[in-house]
Amino acid sequence: MTTEPQPTPAAAPWPRSTAEADVPASQPGLGAAQTAPGELIPGAPGGTAPAAEVPPQAAAPPVTPPPVTPPLKIKRTRISGLWIALGFFAVVLLLLLIFILQNGAKVDISYMGAHVHLPLGVALLLSAVCGVLLVILAGAARISQLRAVARRHRRADKKNARA
Repeated sequence: MTTEPQPTPAAAPWPRSTAEADVPASQPGLGAAQTAPGELIPGAPGGTAPAAEVPPQAAAPPVTPPPVTPPLKIKRTRISGLWIALGFFAVVLLLLLIFILQNGAKVDISYMGAHVHLPLGVALLLSAVCGVLLVILAGAARISQLRAVARRHRRADKKNARA
């Protein structure tokens, strides 16, 4: 592709005659480009090119394409979401089992005077579960705080509506 300006056509398209104007341009082989056999095409290079002879066409009924049916879309359901979640959690449990089995060396754990001997994988998994429980506790406290504020606002709105 070049950035140079392209040459413009030398001749503009010729006007259609009244007989040609009645023919829709969407029908193949008919329209402004059709001329009688042996007639010169105006605007052709040199203006001396004879028109191609057009064979007579049989009046065939127009071909209509079959109706397009929209693609079938299957809606997602709660059960399908449950199956996907179960598959995901099965993979996670399998990975945890592999983690525990590969880290089976016994370790000594001391916490506030308690001493325990556990496999390393179990100890790490137990600490991760305790961390998740702490996050859930903080989230539950925040949710209960927001519910209390929402309850106060609902009561104030009812009181203002009555007045």
